[in-house]
Amino acid sequence: MFDWKEIYGSGVADIDVQHKRLFVLMADLYEIASLNDGMDYYDQIKAVFSELKKYTVYHFEYEEKLMQDNHYNPLEFKIHKLEHGSFINKMTKIEKEDLDKRQDEILQEAIIFTANWIEQHILGTDRKYKEFLNSCGVY
Repeated sequence: MFDWKEIYGSGVADIDVQHKRLFVLMADLYEIASLNDGMDYYDQIKAVFSELKKYTVYHFEYEEKLMQDNHYNPLEFKIHKLEHGSFINKMTKIEKEDLDKRQDEILQEAIIFTANWIEQHILGTDRKYKEFLNSCGVY
């Protein structure tokens, strides 16, 4: 479900490397959800959520700094940053839910949310900066 394809490419090598890492973390959640063996994966899920949140914050800060340093359109930057904030807020909310009692539901919610995020943000919003950053010499 979370396999990297060239269509996800941003035109900026460092961002693509970071996106690929996010795909691996999301795939880890999907793999846990797919086990369906009745086992308790609380510790593994918490670890992946923690890493996903930490790495996402790192990635968003990197991407935002790159846009600021190259004087990206202020309105587009603001929209981009708001989308980043909404992702962090949603993942924080999911992470705070009672994982002991609702593991399957919480995993499904996170998987659906991140799959939609990829479609809307990476294939939509991130595409908007590709030409701009490339024209600034950022590849």
